[in-house]
Amino acid sequence: MSGTSGRPPSVDALARSISDSGLPHPILVEIARAAITDGATDHDVVAARAEEYRRSLLTPVVNATGVLLHTNLGRAPLGHSQPARAQTVEFDLATGERGSRQRAVGRLVARLTGAESAIVVNNNAAAVLLVVAALASGRDVAVSRGESVEIGGAFRVPEVMEQSGARLVDVGTTNRTRLADYERAIVRPGNDVALLMKIHPSNFRVEGFVEETTVAELATLERPVVADIGSGLLDSTVPWLKGPPPAWLAGEPAAVQVLADGADLVTFSGDKLLGGPQAGIIAGRADLVEQCARHPLARALRCGGLVLAALQDVALAYLDKRAATDIAFWRMVDQPVDALRARAELIVTDAGTGSVIDTLALPGAGSAPGVTMPSIGVAIDGDRLTGLRGHTTPVIARTRDGRTVLDLRSVDPGDDAIVADALRALDP
Repeated sequence: MSGTSGRPPSVDALARSISDSGLPHPILVEIARAAITDGATDHDVVAARAEEYRRSLLTPVVNATGVLLHTNLGRAPLGHSQPARAQTVEFDLATGERGSRQRAVGRLVARLTGAESAIVVNNNAAAVLLVVAALASGRDVAVSRGESVEIGGAFRVPEVMEQSGARLVDVGTTNRTRLADYERAIVRPGNDVALLMKIHPSNFRVEGFVEETTVAELATLERPVVADIGSGLLDSTVPWLKGPPPAWLAGEPAAVQVLADGADLVTFSGDKLLGGPQAGIIAGRADLVEQCARHPLARALRCGGLVLAALQDVALAYLDKRAATDIAFWRMVDQPVDALRARAELIVTDAGTGSVIDTLALPGAGSAPGVTMPSIGVAIDGDRLTGLRGHTTPVIARTRDGRTVLDLRSVDPGDDAIVADALRALDP
């Protein structure tokens, strides 16, 4: 499309010519105005810009990377819906008065973990920050040097301590920390240790000449023990799955066991191994949880009704023993390799391209670092990532050894037809 007599088209006319993009008219006007400024008013070029804008918005995709909790793809996939009605976020139906937004979900999480009490904030970094600010501001927190880490996204333990107003006391060495190291930190002149904090490294593992102090050992000292387990495994026995716990979970700390070992508080994420929405959970001794809930930061870090409702659904699924079927992450974990292979063979037949291969999937998002689980994928020659991302419903895969691999453990079976369509649509 071009203007008459060498003139560019009007902004409104150019915007209306790409209205089939589905974008709101004000956005189309913005795209049209920029195109005119750039002298790029050909309809196909402007339509391509509109499509590029549309695809820059949050978009549902098929995760075929084999990373079950893919940080860039939102971690735990979660389906949640609720009616467009008011809900009792801070309203007590029994009294008709204002209630606590933490009560409903907090009671459920406490029941799941064996804690006296629990509250929810917007992510696990916020949970750690709130705990330290509420319980140790102006005082010292003892942390093993091997656990004073950067988890990701510039979340560094020393900087969190600084922002909370607490002082970090390094204990032991990077590879070996003993109970006596914590004892010395407590009695050392000039120290005022308020908390002993044990932090699960999450995204790396130290091996070789190593030693660490357990939560049970720390619980023998006369200071509250806070354990940040990060990934949010509720119970190491995974009673919601049939059979023994998956081998890849060996060594992953779990809330039930950490609290049973004597931790006074445990903090963890809602959107990793728990399989819920992004949230941070603080569970443990009622008096300490209450101190956190009363701190001014608690209001700034609190969750809204959508997150609380979604987390409530997840908690009820665990309590009803429906987690293996109702929580997407555990459905992915629980798929037998033979079932994955059968799905892959059908996809290859339907698409008319590709081959079935053995793969290794990852939990992802810093959960169970360094471990894998057997899986099955579909492989095609060459790097076809761009073409798969360009499908109507984008398919996100990975490349390996000169081939593009689509791992089916991270793909919901209901999306197999999308995967087949995306493969079939690739240029020869």
